[in-house]
Amino acid sequence: MSVAGRFDRQPGAAEPLVVRVTANLAGWAARLLGPARGRVPVARPAMSHLALGAAASIAAVALAMLFLDSWVVARHGGIPAWVITLFNELTDFGKSNWFLIPSAILLAVIAATASPALGRMGFGVSMSLAARLGFIFVAVALPSLAVTIGKRLIGRARPLRGGDSDIYFMPFSWRVDFASMPSGHSTTAFAAAVALGALFPRARAALWIYAVLIALSRVVLTAHYPSDVIAGAVVGTCGALLVRRWFAARRLAFAAGPDGRIRALPGPSLQRIKRVAGRLVGQ
Repeated sequence: MSVAGRFDRQPGAAEPLVVRVTANLAGWAARLLGPARGRVPVARPAMSHLALGAAASIAAVALAMLFLDSWVVARHGGIPAWVITLFNELTDFGKSNWFLIPSAILLAVIAATASPALGRMGFGVSMSLAARLGFIFVAVALPSLAVTIGKRLIGRARPLRGGDSDIYFMPFSWRVDFASMPSGHSTTAFAAAVALGALFPRARAALWIYAVLIALSRVVLTAHYPSDVIAGAVVGTCGALLVRRWFAARRLAFAAGPDGRIRALPGPSLQRIKRVAGRLVGQ
């Protein structure tokens, strides 16, 4: 019996809650970390395209560091107070918790309720939702974690930092004032925009506007240089795309089409989700 987005493990309906949750989580982890199983292999990007993209990203960051960073910071005093206040309110929406906590809670709920007792349709809906929520969680968490560690290893000083103003890099310092590159908020915002946009194509325009505003807020508030947010945008975008590729190779929320390109698998309809939720509430 094959269900789109389904994981292999199916705990029995009479199992205790702890056993059911453990079995579901173990099954999901085994599927996610297991070998590729798509009927059509995911097309690999050409090495020339990867090299060109990497070179363009490095060049963009380097040019911003040389010609844009100091120019932008020098003009910070001319920004109206209301603009700073507005972006100060917006910037916190770039924190990863806005995406990680809701997806983790919903995954926990599905792990506690998913069982064959829901029937073929109900169990399939649960597994399909779990695959999508798992994708959002991993696509945001991995780039954010990489940047959290990486920027402290790079040790670039933040703009307008007081104290040792003649020191611009202090690698391996693990200090907040030397954790400017890449921008964590920008990484999260672009990773979320790519991940959610892959599942909800109609929302892509709004998601990209959101990501750009979060990145801009970090510069307006002098928390980061322009080059920092460019680096964060690259890491977040590439990280989410790599996670999508990993999921597609295992037919989790995504799969390769006949041409090898990655496409989102059809998700459960809102009507079916409501039916399953109604059954759970009525139990």
